[in-house]
Amino acid sequence: MVEITKDYVFDGPNGKVPLVGLFEGRRQMILYHFMFAPGVDGWPDAGCPGCSFFVDQIGHLSHLHARNTSFALVSRAPLANIRRYKKRMGWTVPWFSSARSDFNDDFGVTTDRGETFGLSVFLRDGKRVYRTYFTTARGVEALGSTWTFLDLTPLGRQEPWEDSPKGWPQTAPYTWWRRHDEYEK
Repeated sequence: MVEITKDYVFDGPNGKVPLVGLFEGRRQMILYHFMFAPGVDGWPDAGCPGCSFFVDQIGHLSHLHARNTSFALVSRAPLANIRRYKKRMGWTVPWFSSARSDFNDDFGVTTDRGETFGLSVFLRDGKRVYRTYFTTARGVEALGSTWTFLDLTPLGRQEPWEDSPKGWPQTAPYTWWRRHDEYEK
């Protein structure tokens, strides 16, 4: 558990918001670092397909709120881009821009190759904020219901890393993912 002492400010639908404001008054917060920045597939009109896939799996937030927990997305994209894409995707999850902040750099979601993704968990004690957990890559996949559901099926995710019988359908990981409005009907 690490205390966050830097004053991060985000752009939100109602103006500038400090990190503690993302909690919406709740004690805990789960924050998804969503890839939506220059160099990311879809920029400037769409966010990362994998991040979009993940957000599509988030349930109704009232269940988290009942346990004093908020959920928010943060991206480097300017708020105008976020608003357009959020509307296109039909999402209601609170989403904030870190475009004017070094938040992403400080929280390990940028690399020498550019933007990456992850999930952080925070605890608030009054105005003090602590980061208590972080995961990325397959650690985030374990939190998505679609992957979990597919892992229960006979064909699984249908990716080559699985030990599947000869002739079963398989495609490379990540290549089959699309934004939900981009799959063929």
